[in-house]
Amino acid sequence: MANKRQDGARLRRKQRVRKKLIGTDTRPRVCVFRTSKHIYAQVISDEQGKTLAAVSTLTGELAETNKKNKGVEVAKKLGLAVAKACKEKNITRVVFDRNGFLYHGRVKAVADGAREGGLVF
Repeated sequence: MANKRQDGARLRRKQRVRKKLIGTDTRPRVCVFRTSKHIYAQVISDEQGKTLAAVSTLTGELAETNKKNKGVEVAKKLGLAVAKACKEKNITRVVFDRNGFLYHGRVKAVADGAREGGLVF
């Protein structure tokens, strides 16, 4: 579990990032959240205030993959799954919200996987 200082720093970075990012209906926001074991991604329209799609390492075939592989490999597959979910809803252009996390490791792998799946940031 992160201590208060680390979590406070992440929340300050999150506010700084969210000032500039707005998810619209034509270009929704892909928000990534990670814990030590799992990673989650949501496609959000801030205009409607709705989550259009959500994928995590706890659901579907990614849960089985998460047992075998760890870290960056699973995160990249999560990015591909987000792209697939967006394609089903006819979404091709999105903005990437790193949610205050540093853009490396698993967060970067989600973005790379989503780009590989056909999403344009």
